[in-house]
Amino acid sequence: MNPNRRSIRLPGYDYASAGWYFVTICCHKRQNLFGEIQQGEMVLNAAGEMVEEWWNKIPEKFPDIELGEFQFMPNHFHAIVIIVGADPFVGPEKTEKLSDKGRYRLWRHKHIGLPLHVVIQWFKTMTTNDYIN
Repeated sequence: MNPNRRSIRLPGYDYASAGWYFVTICCHKRQNLFGEIQQGEMVLNAAGEMVEEWWNKIPEKFPDIELGEFQFMPNHFHAIVIIVGADPFVGPEKTEKLSDKGRYRLWRHKHIGLPLHVVIQWFKTMTTNDYIN
């Protein structure tokens, strides 16, 4: 990661929460690896087509993930990633009734769903390995 780059992530936010996420993924050193713009249209090269194939495989690997619109540019792409089916009890505390006798257990937990960074990490690993090979 570039040490001069400022993170735009919301501090303390649970990125495993159900919702729609806008992501941008850039090529290493912002090299134009995905293709080129010709007459105002993005034309993918072989590497760009390979990356698009892996992108479309994400829901096969992660059933709780859906893909929205995405747009390639020569050195990056933008996409919508949708996390569905996340635990509705996300938060620092949750109470659970243990019996009809009025006993409760207080749980302090993190979300048990799939964090967004795991999906992106898998995608980057698969595309990088495929590109190198």
